[in-house]
Amino acid sequence: MTRRADLCGFPPSRRRGLRPRRHRAHRMTDNAKNYTLSAVFQSALTEVGAAHVLIRPHCPWQNGKVERLNRTLQVEWAYRRVYRSNGERTRALATWLRRYNTERPHSSLGGRPPISRLSRT
Repeated sequence: MTRRADLCGFPPSRRRGLRPRRHRAHRMTDNAKNYTLSAVFQSALTEVGAAHVLIRPHCPWQNGKVERLNRTLQVEWAYRRVYRSNGERTRALATWLRRYNTERPHSSLGGRPPISRLSRT
């Protein structure tokens, strides 16, 4: 990735809305090196005041939300259509993430998109 990594697909300009009101936010990931050794990822967590929580080794069910997101990515973006190149697929990701976070209804949020949970500032 050439740009600074997004946290859950939210651009840096919208991260302040992720700050918790009553308790410290956390981001749970598996123990992959791209999370545990990434200075960019750790910096993004620090920037929004979130703690990094790791799942227990060999317990993928603890990471169910991420696994569900991975499946949604496959079905709705990566394999939804035939791309001519990996670059074309990569360029399509930003549009898909924008729709996913700002327009697409999520059943866990009562049919609202994730952006509806951010406070207006």
